[in-house]
Amino acid sequence: MSDAITYNASHLGLCVTDLDRAMRFYCDGLGFAPVVRYDVGNEVAHTLEVAGEVRLVSQMIAKAGMVVELLHYASPDTLGTPSQRRNQLGLTHLSFIVEDVDAAAARLVEHGGTLLADTRASLKSESGSTELVFLADPDGTRVELMKLEG
Repeated sequence: MSDAITYNASHLGLCVTDLDRAMRFYCDGLGFAPVVRYDVGNEVAHTLEVAGEVRLVSQMIAKAGMVVELLHYASPDTLGTPSQRRNQLGLTHLSFIVEDVDAAAARLVEHGGTLLADTRASLKSESGSTELVFLADPDGTRVELMKLEG
């Protein structure tokens, strides 16, 4: 038996409160495409670490090899709030490279995002520069837009 273990990326799961609104932001705004949809019930409740009657939609979307699973729970209700700081433990944001930070941000605002203007920054390094800004998706999950130069 070999000691080498290979891990291949599959997807990132993102719980949302309104699937249509999330699809508008991620598909119409960011350019993801629907891949497959599952209507899920108690048959997998034990794998979800969720108590009670489970009814949810698992909508897989993909873009350029990145797959996101949008999880919309009809039951039980969605809990908590997404990270609002990059030093908060766990997933803090999704990041995308764009050609024009302002145009990309404006498009996402048109599709339900909220621009976090105070997060605008320009970073310099020996290999070039990075212009960036953060937005919040319709549920508050942070999305970073980056323009790389150099």
